[in-house]
Amino acid sequence: MTSTPTFPAGFRWGVSTSAYQVEGAAGTDGRGPSVWDTFAHQTGRIVDDSTGDVACDHYHRYAEDVALMAGLGVSAYRFSVAWPRIQPPGSGPASPRGLDFYDRLTDALLTRGIDPVATLYHWDLPQPLEDTGGWLNRDTAHRFAEYADLVAARLGDRVRLWITLNEPFVHMSFGYGLGTHAPGRQLLFDAVPVAHHQLLGHGLAVAALRARTTSPVALTNNYSPVRVLGDTDADRAAGAAYDALHNRLFTDPVLGLGYPPDLEPGPEVVRDGDLTTIATPIDVLGVNYYNPTGVHAPEEGSPLPFAQADLDGYPRTAFDWPVVPDGLRELLVGLRDRYGDALPPIEITESGCAYDDEPDADGRVHDPERIAYLDGHLRAVRAAIDEGVDVRGYFVWSLLDNWEWAEGFTKRFGLVHVDVDTQARTPKSSYAWYRDLIARSREGGPRAPGLDGGPRAFGFGGGG
Repeated sequence: MTSTPTFPAGFRWGVSTSAYQVEGAAGTDGRGPSVWDTFAHQTGRIVDDSTGDVACDHYHRYAEDVALMAGLGVSAYRFSVAWPRIQPPGSGPASPRGLDFYDRLTDALLTRGIDPVATLYHWDLPQPLEDTGGWLNRDTAHRFAEYADLVAARLGDRVRLWITLNEPFVHMSFGYGLGTHAPGRQLLFDAVPVAHHQLLGHGLAVAALRARTTSPVALTNNYSPVRVLGDTDADRAAGAAYDALHNRLFTDPVLGLGYPPDLEPGPEVVRDGDLTTIATPIDVLGVNYYNPTGVHAPEEGSPLPFAQADLDGYPRTAFDWPVVPDGLRELLVGLRDRYGDALPPIEITESGCAYDDEPDADGRVHDPERIAYLDGHLRAVRAAIDEGVDVRGYFVWSLLDNWEWAEGFTKRFGLVHVDVDTQARTPKSSYAWYRDLIARSREGGPRAPGLDGGPRAFGFGGGG
């Protein structure tokens, strides 16, 4: 394997986690239940019948985990704030004890020279809000803005980048459309109002954050390049329908283009002024990438306008996802070509892979497949930069082997192995590889345009 290409000085190197997947301490210091607490405790919902009650116990072991980040040499840590820690009922005043934890975490990061990157919503809606309709209820968008204001009031002077929502497409489709994630509803396309209310909450939260902080604000979407499998007009129409749902529904409105055709929620959902609120300019677009999606025309009578199929001819992860590094370059160039000057600078806020990593007889964890994965995807990022895409950073998913949603503890994404029973942390060989890559990257190269000057002026434009 040849050496990994260099990146501009100032490129942000990071790792990511999310609250319910790592924190544990589910009933500690006044934290209320989330939809994932409820869902995980229902029989048959999680592959191994586990829950996130303890997860990686990051709530109590954060200092150890920050030390691991410092050992990596990362410049940023992307974590999520647990809404049920801040507002257990989903509304009302903030819980001081909940905010205190993120105070401690933020200060520990800054002491080590690591930028705190805070995601406000990574799917853990307070259960009391779900009891009144969840994201099907327009009021949840306003509650989200209230929550954003409370967090920014405490942390706004120290968080270096704010992310409103994480992967709203996945939350809508798996949580409300298909029911495989919390809250477990199976509404198919009747879940589209969830898209609008998440986006409205995003726009309202951007305004709330801007009133409290000068740090940049972002939205993070999961993107998947569409590979049309078949050569009929019906196949191509299916590809376009899937692309609109997965890649455009949560991007077009944010960048001022309105909803894609056939996915408009309708006048009973969208009120006057909503699209203007949703299009409040962001400073960064967070991009999560794992793999492309194969799509062809559905069978007659299908409730969906597309059908998915495996992409053959690629290595596969333990999740059975195809490993297609060039899909990331394709995605980044495609975003630039589709949105032009409306596209803000990009940060890769998640990129990673699950493999069955276990310690050997000497207690070491070798994961060459993960190293190859990261090497290939970083080459794809470098290629996109060379094609003129403004990419400012790369966050590996994940720092730790964590609780992987409906898969429980059966899938390992971490640079650091976590023993579920003892909570012992063991850095894998990929940890050392990433550490050395970051060290090399700081030896030279032109400086990347920075985000230190605060938010971009209101109005769209390329990064600069």
